[in-house]
Amino acid sequence: MPDALALLLVALSGLAVGSFLNVCIYRLPRGESLAWPPSHCPACGAPIKWHDNVPIVGYLALGGRCRACRGRISPVYPIVEAATAALFVLQYLHLGWTPLLAVRLAFSCAMIVLFAVDLEHQVLPNAITLPGIVVGLAASLVLPPGWRSALIGVLVGGGVLWMIAEVYLRARGIEGMGMGDVKMLAMIGAFLGWPLALLTLVAASSAGAVVGLGVMVIGRKDWQYALPFGTFLAVGAVAAGLWGQPLVDWYASLYR
Repeated sequence: MPDALALLLVALSGLAVGSFLNVCIYRLPRGESLAWPPSHCPACGAPIKWHDNVPIVGYLALGGRCRACRGRISPVYPIVEAATAALFVLQYLHLGWTPLLAVRLAFSCAMIVLFAVDLEHQVLPNAITLPGIVVGLAASLVLPPGWRSALIGVLVGGGVLWMIAEVYLRARGIEGMGMGDVKMLAMIGAFLGWPLALLTLVAASSAGAVVGLGVMVIGRKDWQYALPFGTFLAVGAVAAGLWGQPLVDWYASLYR
């Protein structure tokens, strides 16, 4: 398939999948069904016509407002669709038409949903993280990173965060990290293996520290201000999956 046509197909697929991810992002934290009712305006409940549901184009055609009640539609919808298309293209360029591409596309979708849900609701749905651990381990039986690295990734990734959370709770008497973060990093370990899971944790922690410091300085929040750590894990995991392996190989070469 010519490169331009392949890229277009991948991007369009990403837009379509991104539209469904918006449904997951809105409904999962509210405990609503993903299948019923059909897409509707959150403000007035009016069903969304099929041509208004075309990714990005529908939003622009409506001027970001519901056709029925003229209520404002969140710009999160086209942003998620565009981000999904972009990640689909990046994963395709990184992996090509390989079996691993399908696994990494599913992983990227999960990270997008977890990023958005944690950012808005400070929760990481078990409906994503727990099946994600199982799917990641199952895929690792026949694809990279291999079942040993994936299993260690689940144990080490989840275990490290659990230990940090437990130590903080015992030392301070308050919860500093939710179990959702623990399960999310275990899922990342299942898909990416333990070296990239640890790289994800380091990158997410560093970014979180920088953002947290900025929030304290600019927003005048205290040091106990809760950041949605899952959003940083999601970004770190996607980056690690795409570009982290050369960094891990370089670091390992220092000890050979």
